Amino acid sequence: MELKQTLLQEKYPIFVAEIGKTETGHTTIEALVDHYKARIAENPKVQFIGVFDHHAHTRRIGGQIAEGIDAAVDIVFCFGHAIPDPRVLAVRPRAIGIADMGDRFVVSFMEAPMPVANDAMKAWTHALCEA
Repeated sequence: MELKQTLLQEKYPIFVAEIGKTETGHTTIEALVDHYKARIAENPKVQFIGVFDHHAHTRRIGGQIAEGIDAAVDIVFCFGHAIPDPRVLAVRPRAIGIADMGDRFVVSFMEAPMPVANDAMKAWTHALCEA
């Protein structure tokens, strides 16, 4: 598994990992969600907010879903250690997206302005292949 840094739509800095289902012991999107929820719970400075079923929402409103996406969720949480400026609220909370593409998962998250948050999200994602 390689975690790549790229720009989405030429303006959003994101990290993306494609993880073959044979590369991880996690076989369902629910198992990946549980993995991230456990990592979030281990850190007293991170607050779990919820899981948003983006696939179900988009299907319910008749929106477009790219071919091959069997499921798609966002795990929402916050690293907010401080509020140094009211504008920082624009980049909080954080989310990690997980798409089930049949034979693989695509995990993505936007680069955070806080290095400790980026380091944690990268480590949590790399740990998926250690399970």
